[in-house]
Amino acid sequence: MLSSAAEIFRRPPRLREKLRRLPWGLAALITFAFAIGFAMLYSAGNGHVRPWASRQALHFLFAFLPMIAAGLFDLRRWFRAAYFVYGAALFLVLLVDLRGFAGMGAQRWIGLGVIHLQPSELMSLALVLALARYFHSRREEEAGRLLPLLVPAFLILAPAALVLKEPDLGTAAMLLLTGAAMFFLAGVRPRYFLAALAAAAASVPLAWHFLHAYQKERITTFFHPSSDPLGAGYHILQSKIALGSGGLFGEGFLHGSQSHLSFLPEKATDFIFTMLAEEFGLVGAAALLGLYILICVYGLLIALHSRSQFGRLLGLGVVTNFFFYAFINMAMVMGLVPVVGIPLPLVSYGGTAMLAVMCGFGLLFSVCVHREARMNRRGDTQAA
Repeated sequence: MLSSAAEIFRRPPRLREKLRRLPWGLAALITFAFAIGFAMLYSAGNGHVRPWASRQALHFLFAFLPMIAAGLFDLRRWFRAAYFVYGAALFLVLLVDLRGFAGMGAQRWIGLGVIHLQPSELMSLALVLALARYFHSRREEEAGRLLPLLVPAFLILAPAALVLKEPDLGTAAMLLLTGAAMFFLAGVRPRYFLAALAAAAASVPLAWHFLHAYQKERITTFFHPSSDPLGAGYHILQSKIALGSGGLFGEGFLHGSQSHLSFLPEKATDFIFTMLAEEFGLVGAAALLGLYILICVYGLLIALHSRSQFGRLLGLGVVTNFFFYAFINMAMVMGLVPVVGIPLPLVSYGGTAMLAVMCGFGLLFSVCVHREARMNRRGDTQAA
């Protein structure tokens, strides 16, 4: 009996079994969120699928298959590939500085034939993967000592510095937030977080000196948006006007005044949540927020049911990263945080952003499919 039970944990599930184990309910929620985004991009195109909605549909279809494939990929293989994936993502981020091209005032993209890739969007997933492997491979007591934390700190700071140089303050902040969340999930002692916060506060004057002029302008405008209503404060003021005009039930689909009269900037990307709230009101905004909460709760349940530390950390990291993106975008358009150019996951237009989100869910799917897999610190199969 014991040998047969051990064999169950050693034997990886077959393809048919893997397909059955996939969290199709979560896949349905993800598809529903995309459908909302498609409808809003159709509205942003003034009732036409071009230029955004049709392309976004292709982005979703092309990303859906990699999501399923990543879910079927053995979790232990993801463990072994974690540092390679991180190194490849870091190389692409470095390549942006060397061979990338500029757009919208920043050098963030590299050309790959027919597509343009923004590697910083993929870097956050690679970071979660690498940190999940690192902390899985260490004993619990090592999380309480400073020296073993230097390596994961470097894994966070290296890409954050490269992304900040592009310059992309929003994504660099996302990398730092995601890395800090992984430290917390791994059980790092609170005193190290306090020390890091103190060091960050002390370095604010120095960091301010190295910020670009438009980045400084965004931060100062956050505190006084009405000081420059036609310049730096224009985006957030128009966003607040559109949010307020939506009221409880909105102005109606395709009838948002601020967005369709072109007062609302970046309505297909950064400020798409504002357009949704204008057309469907507080009820529509709350519905999308509720959908995001369902996705996060579903993801948390998957992560917590994993038998391996690597699976739990990976799943929790993916969900946390998704939450940060959604929360910061919504807070940004409401004026609660500075405007930093963070897309709304599954809803904002963008190929690389869609690919990154879907690949993240693919990792979460793999955690779900292989939730019974037990691994030792080297990632080898461990019997029950």
